[in-house]
Amino acid sequence: MKKIIITADLGHFRAYSLTKDRWESPRVELIESYDSTEAHGKLSEKYSDANGRFGMMGGKKGAACGNGESHNVRSEAERRMTKLIAKDINTLIVKEGNERWYLAAPEEINKQIIECLNPSVKSRLAKNITEDLTKTKKSEILGHFETLA
Repeated sequence: MKKIIITADLGHFRAYSLTKDRWESPRVELIESYDSTEAHGKLSEKYSDANGRFGMMGGKKGAACGNGESHNVRSEAERRMTKLIAKDINTLIVKEGNERWYLAAPEEINKQIIECLNPSVKSRLAKNITEDLTKTKKSEILGHFETLA
């Protein structure tokens, strides 16, 4: 039976297929992978008003002045990315038709991803690890899910 292992953080998503035949060792193969450009770079590079010179009201030598609004740009971007990860997990698990699947995501976003999953997908989650394994070698992934082998 084929199983799916998903490793994700705000910048990376990796899905592996785990196949184990009766007489063979388990085989881990990468089936989907992407890196999110939204998670990389400085916020000032993404959300800058420099081109339009907004906020350059008065002050000495055109010093920037805020308009008093507080924005949670970073938390909003994280919320958007965790929803995207959950959507991709929902799509993949339904498409593959697996009975059991496994997740590894950092503690900071793990709970939010789980909350955004469809109930039918969430019910098939066999093991959830709160670690960032996105940069872990394919050959070492299985070791973190010792019950799979």
